[in-house]
Amino acid sequence: MPRSGNASDRQLELPLGNHGDESASGTGRDDAPVRQDSLLERVLEADNLRRALRQVRRNRGAPGIDGMTVEELPEHLKEHWSRQKESLLNGTYKPQPVRRVTIPKPGGGERQLGVPTVLDRFLQQALMQVLQEEWDDRFSPSSYGFRPTRSAHQAVAKAQEHIRQGYSFVVDIDLEKFFDRVNHDILMAKVAVRIRDQRIVKLIRRILTAGVVTLAGFEPATEGTPQGSPLSPILSNLLLDEFDKELERRGHRFVRYADDANIYVRSKTAGERVMASVTRYLEKRLRLKVNAAKSTVDRPWNRKFLGFTFTRRDKRRKVSDKALRSFKTKTRDITRRTRGWTLARIIEELRAYILGWKAYFGFAEVLTPLKDLDKWVRRRLRSYVWKQWGRAGYRELRKRGVGRELAWNTCKSAHGPWRLSQSPALVIALPGRYLRSLGLPSLAG
Repeated sequence: MPRSGNASDRQLELPLGNHGDESASGTGRDDAPVRQDSLLERVLEADNLRRALRQVRRNRGAPGIDGMTVEELPEHLKEHWSRQKESLLNGTYKPQPVRRVTIPKPGGGERQLGVPTVLDRFLQQALMQVLQEEWDDRFSPSSYGFRPTRSAHQAVAKAQEHIRQGYSFVVDIDLEKFFDRVNHDILMAKVAVRIRDQRIVKLIRRILTAGVVTLAGFEPATEGTPQGSPLSPILSNLLLDEFDKELERRGHRFVRYADDANIYVRSKTAGERVMASVTRYLEKRLRLKVNAAKSTVDRPWNRKFLGFTFTRRDKRRKVSDKALRSFKTKTRDITRRTRGWTLARIIEELRAYILGWKAYFGFAEVLTPLKDLDKWVRRRLRSYVWKQWGRAGYRELRKRGVGRELAWNTCKSAHGPWRLSQSPALVIALPGRYLRSLGLPSLAG
């Protein structure tokens, strides 16, 4: 299949339809089914499809089972969109099975992703955009995951607000393999309440039941929503919105981000009572299993939430120990001494990672751990350079202004590179201002 080359605006000028032959309908936001019988036409509007195509290309991602890449999608649509659109309108379109991909979790273990074909990703993205416009403002204000204009930072700030109001125990609920165990019948019943257009209802059912292709062959899908599907996040929010509304009905203070839910109470006794009650509700009403080993009632400063925790005394936001360990693991990999790269190239790669990490964890209010990380990163870089210098260490130290005796004693030391990385000689030779001049950013600055 021909490739379309680099992204450009002209590639978005595809035969995706026009506004003239598509029906419009009302814009009501009550609890009645939305858009009467014309929701599919809204999904297939040209502007919505172009927006979906841009998003799929921006997200990139691996090919599905047909091998088609994101770069090849525009050319495919130019040739085949009319036929694809017709199959959607007459209800004969069949999504392809997803490709099973296993990736490691940051904290250990593995996560299974389902990679749809890029054509299915494009159609699911277009569908998700319309459903999100219709459903989002009816979701709970205490739900923050996968919602426009909402973020993990807002969720953490709301949790902090509850804690500072005296709700100093948290009911930390972990749903076991949530995305893999969503009950299709329960989910589709909720979809049917919100959507009157039966073509969309049937399409969503087909997406959920398309199955999975693994190394062992095809596997049918009897439950779950594949992680990796653009539609899964909003469907998960739809299913768990019932849980949110039940917590609201009971008067609980809570924060939910996707399948990560924290309920805040004033005492451990109240927390244990709430834990037992919501566990029964989730397992009987929504057929979701609460992971008893990972769910608990505890003080918020003993738990982590979206990578953060809180200080005991003044309830300030703090990066969790697990997130700090993950940062060090990644940094060790970037700065491992066997890479043989120049210091400037190492810092260039490290800079991209640090800036991304800081954009999220810079939301912390306790900066001491970040300052300690800055020192630790500088030690890693000095250790890397010292190992790279090898026998030229004395000469390199002298070139950088280290005195003869200090340079000689450092080179003859029996200590290894890590120990010497905080020695006076290496601090003089590779000061923080020099590393910053090569582009090393500060986490705490």
